[in-house]
Amino acid sequence: MTMQHHPSDETLLRYAAGTLEAGPALVVAAHLELCADCREQVRTFEAVGGAMLEGLPPAEMSTDALERALALLDGGKHAASVTAAVRQDRVMAGDIALPAALRGCRIGPWRWRGPGVRISRVVIPAAPDAHVMLIKVGAGRHLPHHGHSGTEFTLVLKGAFSDASGRYARGDLAEADAQVEHEPVVDQDGECICLAALEGQMRFQGLLGRIVQPFVGI
Repeated sequence: MTMQHHPSDETLLRYAAGTLEAGPALVVAAHLELCADCREQVRTFEAVGGAMLEGLPPAEMSTDALERALALLDGGKHAASVTAAVRQDRVMAGDIALPAALRGCRIGPWRWRGPGVRISRVVIPAAPDAHVMLIKVGAGRHLPHHGHSGTEFTLVLKGAFSDASGRYARGDLAEADAQVEHEPVVDQDGECICLAALEGQMRFQGLLGRIVQPFVGI
């Protein structure tokens, strides 16, 4: 599998440092399952961070430091570590195999959100307010023209779509910030299924977008 689109270095650095929000971290973790190059980049960032920590002078720790650290490891922001990201077991949404990074998440039913568009909400137990969803769009269909109030992270799990920035196939990850407005169009030869996380809200444009917006709920 040859991927053309990857998380930015800034995003991978935030993932390695544990500062990426839970929703985007889940999408990045799912991408890491498919991309050896990005797994290696995260390992590099983690090694650099470890070396920097070793060079710092010792600091006095609070009495509950160990307890708080274990709690973070139990339900922290990372959806999966790099090691966990390469496990082969899968979770399912109906008859669709999903990345192992989604293990433990609650996967909702597919719901109609517009012509040819179905959305399934993904709930991360440690971050239930995160805006994460599976999006299924029929062959040749497109999502309404929209922008974002924050960054949208979209990983293609099946099929492919195109927008003004290029074509995205299985394993590709798109980052669309608040400056981007686009109208993704699915390839004609089959449906496209994506895992998406939003930092902020979608802003739909046009009549169809205004009709769909109340039903999307994101």
